Amino acid sequence: MELTVIQKVTVYALPIIFAITVHEAAHGYAAKHFGDLTAYNQNRISLNPLRHIDPIGTLLLPALTVLLGGVLFGWAKPVPVNFMNLRHPKKDMLWVAAAGPFSNLIMAIFWTILYGRSAYFPESMSLFIQQMGIAGISINLSLMVLNLIPLPPLDGGRIAVSLLPNHLAYKYAQVERYGFLILIILLMTHILDLIIFPLIQISQSLILWIFA
Repeated sequence: MELTVIQKVTVYALPIIFAITVHEAAHGYAAKHFGDLTAYNQNRISLNPLRHIDPIGTLLLPALTVLLGGVLFGWAKPVPVNFMNLRHPKKDMLWVAAAGPFSNLIMAIFWTILYGRSAYFPESMSLFIQQMGIAGISINLSLMVLNLIPLPPLDGGRIAVSLLPNHLAYKYAQVERYGFLILIILLMTHILDLIIFPLIQISQSLILWIFA
């Protein structure tokens, strides 16, 4: 069933807001666990979306990508992390970076379970819950796969820097100054679609098969 614009906004609103904001909060929780209190001291370790929402990156841009089609693209206010405060900066960077995509995987599983149980809701709510579940799965897997691309400053880029030998890690980290521009070019030329859509589809099939 084709959704109207209002129905799409209603179905996608909560999954988008929580997918992006919980992702950022997860970085803060992980950083605190490994010794960096920067986000904690700025009161950014919170599941309250209002502390993480960026009007353009969390609301406007994701809404446009949902309505117009293509890869879901968006961001929240970045949670501040000072990697030098971590107990083992280079090694712990991996876990702080991975916390964001991992939170999206957990949320995708939650939405899958909700989708699979939609028939247990009253008939008037069942279809809405089913559609929101599918939206939540798609959004979280899109953000997970996108952020795992090994391109600084994406989480996958930081994971790559953490894993590389020091001399290569330093050189690779310099790519970060151009990372956002590279990402926009990949997005605008639809090369990004070719990279991540197959991975999203495989991930979605696996999660639905296991949890729904």
